Amino acid sequence: MTTFKKIFSILFSTLCIAAVAVLGAVSLGGCSAINAQNKGEGYQPVNATPDAEGNAVMLKGYDVVSYFVDNKHAMGSTQFKSNYKGIIFQFASADHKALFDKEPTKYLPEFGGYCSDGIVYGIPWGGDGDTWIMREGKLYIFGGQGSKDAFLVDEKNNMPLAQKYWKEEISGSNSFIQRSKRLMIRVPHYKSGEELAKLVAEAKAKGTLPQN
Repeated sequence: MTTFKKIFSILFSTLCIAAVAVLGAVSLGGCSAINAQNKGEGYQPVNATPDAEGNAVMLKGYDVVSYFVDNKHAMGSTQFKSNYKGIIFQFASADHKALFDKEPTKYLPEFGGYCSDGIVYGIPWGGDGDTWIMREGKLYIFGGQGSKDAFLVDEKNNMPLAQKYWKEEISGSNSFIQRSKRLMIRVPHYKSGEELAKLVAEAKAKGTLPQN
């Protein structure tokens, strides 16, 4: 373990202990969620949540293969699951599990399964398995319809920005540190929620907002 990682581990543990002391069990759950997002073995951060056994479950259990094979989202089952680099993936069927096990990287969502619109601003946060798009055989997740619309309203610029920040800042980082950094030090192209909502409303009024 590098010196930096040792220091961060100590600081993070201290943060969790302090949070629990002040806020109780709710904060413990928050620390567990942060751990789940950053426990991948060479695959982090990811949009994972802890299950009852402390495993990090990708996309709250949504079946990542279903998007590619069935062109729809579907919840996976604990009956069919695989461990990929320390992250648990659940599937709707044994066939989907077999496809994933054969070629896992083919079915991984882009940007660790986080909301793609958040990644545009360097923020790995959120992402719902039922809101998504496919582009050139790749899966992009969003944190609700509003986030999806905000991304699509200027996809030509947003896609390369998201790819840039994922590659240069987020991939391999700790989601908690990266998120905190970019919430305090905003990217040059930052837009507020109000500004994005206005752009989306204008695009809808003109009929120029893509639907998927």
